[in-house]
Amino acid sequence: MLASLIPLFDDAMKVCAYSIFAQKENHLLNPYREGTGRYDGAGTIAGLEIVDSMGMETLSGDREVFIQMDNVSMYADLREQCKAPHDKLVLLLDNSVEPTEQNIRRLHELRDQGYKLAMRKLKVSRFEEYRQVLSQCEYILLDHKRIDINKARVYFGKVYPNIKLCAVNVDTQDDYDMLTEHGGYNLYEGPFFRMPVHESQTDVSPLKVTYIELLNVVNEPDFDLTDAADVIGEDAALVISLLEMVNHMAVNSEITSVRHAAAMLGQRELKKWINTAVTKELCADKPSEITRISMLRAKFAENLAPIFEMGGLSSELFLMGLFSVLDIMLGKTMEDSLKMVKVSKNISNALINGTGELAPVLNFVKEYENASWQEISRIMVLGDMDMDQVYKAYLEALKWYRDLIGNAG
Repeated sequence: MLASLIPLFDDAMKVCAYSIFAQKENHLLNPYREGTGRYDGAGTIAGLEIVDSMGMETLSGDREVFIQMDNVSMYADLREQCKAPHDKLVLLLDNSVEPTEQNIRRLHELRDQGYKLAMRKLKVSRFEEYRQVLSQCEYILLDHKRIDINKARVYFGKVYPNIKLCAVNVDTQDDYDMLTEHGGYNLYEGPFFRMPVHESQTDVSPLKVTYIELLNVVNEPDFDLTDAADVIGEDAALVISLLEMVNHMAVNSEITSVRHAAAMLGQRELKKWINTAVTKELCADKPSEITRISMLRAKFAENLAPIFEMGGLSSELFLMGLFSVLDIMLGKTMEDSLKMVKVSKNISNALINGTGELAPVLNFVKEYENASWQEISRIMVLGDMDMDQVYKAYLEALKWYRDLIGNAG
């Protein structure tokens, strides 16, 4: 199993839903599944399996989750496979679902069971042919590059006034800004929110400079716990977060000193906590998804260490993932950002040049994040990697993030 969560944003850069893009098999190892064999086991829907095993809170924080469906899986017993609230699940249909009488009847049944419906990959020329399908959909996903939003807004406003329009393949921040200013779409999907910064334009705020100072203290090869504790003590949010976490760990103890808390955690755990906590603060003025992507990349990369036979580099892989959006956090190019933060040459080479021994893991994490399953499958075949171990590494990263945010709250 392979699965990745793709966010959908509103026009205020708030994540309103996630799509689960999943693949059951490595098709490069099982090429027959690209033919008729792909229907084997089609009654088991990967997305629903993930929701049921992980829970809505872990996956989406109670936001809606879009689940891929086709003309075969739409006839599966959905209620048996997933106990999640039906109104939080959006069944994402594709153009394999023809507007036949049988399919339309099935869609009515799914709506009656409380599921929401969405349509994607439908050409404009077939809108009228799909009238009875679209009339039951809550959402339609449209490639904004291939459609005139003015005409689409008029058409859907008259024929399907309750359907929400979602722009997909939004590649850049400029695209997103243009689309939101122009209006017409309700949701936006694409990599625009995490594109690298190509030109340094902003000054770093004094507060962020303090956080960077703390990062540099703990990322020294053998940092002093007292020095780190003193820098933490300058920020009330970090003090509260640290004391809450340590007191949660230490049963029946009242730790009120930052230095005491730092000593209790020890150098390795304090370093990891500080890097994580400070990264969250550096992302505070950015869309929440930047924090999430930074944390997931960090933990996923760390979890992949044994799979890539890099067990001794797990700490570096964690930091590499954590700082992989440092340019977005600081509003500077990655090269300029890393001049402010002390990291190893290994991490710097991977983040700036995409070179060195850590770079293959970063590339893998990014391809997985994009649900580029063909490329992921190719890498796994060449590296003789076990797909289930990769999937487990990703799920464990999701659980870790859930617990991290839960404890922070």
